[in-house]
Amino acid sequence: MGHNHQPKFSQLQVLIAVADSGSFSEAALQLQMSQSAISYAIAMLEEELGVVLLSRGRYGAHLTPVGEQIINRARQITYLMDDILKQANLAKGLRGGQIRISAFRSAATHLLPEVIAEFCRCYAAIAVRIAEYDDSPQVEEDLRKGRADIGITYLPTQPEFESWELLQDEFVVLLPPQFELNEPLSWQTLTQHPLIMAPAGDVCDAMVYEHCAQYGIALQPTYQVRSDATIVNMVAQGLGAAISPRLAAEPIPATVRVRSLPTPLWRSISVTIFADAMLPPAAFAFIDLLKAKLKPKKSCYVMPERPKTNLTQPL
Repeated sequence: MGHNHQPKFSQLQVLIAVADSGSFSEAALQLQMSQSAISYAIAMLEEELGVVLLSRGRYGAHLTPVGEQIINRARQITYLMDDILKQANLAKGLRGGQIRISAFRSAATHLLPEVIAEFCRCYAAIAVRIAEYDDSPQVEEDLRKGRADIGITYLPTQPEFESWELLQDEFVVLLPPQFELNEPLSWQTLTQHPLIMAPAGDVCDAMVYEHCAQYGIALQPTYQVRSDATIVNMVAQGLGAAISPRLAAEPIPATVRVRSLPTPLWRSISVTIFADAMLPPAAFAFIDLLKAKLKPKKSCYVMPERPKTNLTQPL
């Protein structure tokens, strides 16, 4: 047996995967390798070290006593390797690298482009990648899995996240062009129209259903449509009414009537990070820029309980 080779990092990763999953086939799935490649990596590692690391039984693979000793050190090595990459990324800091943003679609469309333009003027070397989703749970999933540095989602978020409110976005009622109403909208008038909403399971719609239920109104959608733009155009064609966050409905055609709900409702849009994540400095620079740019500019985004003094001055 040759004892002169050093174990390879990839072999140690295979050893950890087999030990953690207890089987060669499971480790092959996790690492997206063939089972024979896994067996070969372990065989080579054992040959190079001159010891048996895994006992293979009919119930899977188990570490031998020397395997236990070696795997503890293998884990330390992989931890240090990760750390080396993190340190390098931190040092690149604001001179390069990328930030990955996940957002629900209307935020990606209406809030991010202006901020990204500003960010790219300040930090030209940093690439910005955006993933957009129909809804906020996918954004939170990206943050959890480390697929995104920054998320744009709604408050409240889970305790594992750290969030900052960016703006209040009002849920508005979109009514067809033929609709005429001078006094505020009543629940009764609202329920006279066929309703166009997103498919079941949408987080924003859930807020609307719950809000209306508090006033004894059980909303029954006639149409269920995924795309915000399609919903708005259906209202413009006179097919029915919709209840949508204002941002999601923009741009609203001039013919569509826009009213507040009989009792107004807002969603609170936030910038969110995973509390334990090691973020590059660029991510914090981006968050600061977002917070500075999105100080509530429009009265429709200001919560009613807030002091109204700043709204009397011309903007």
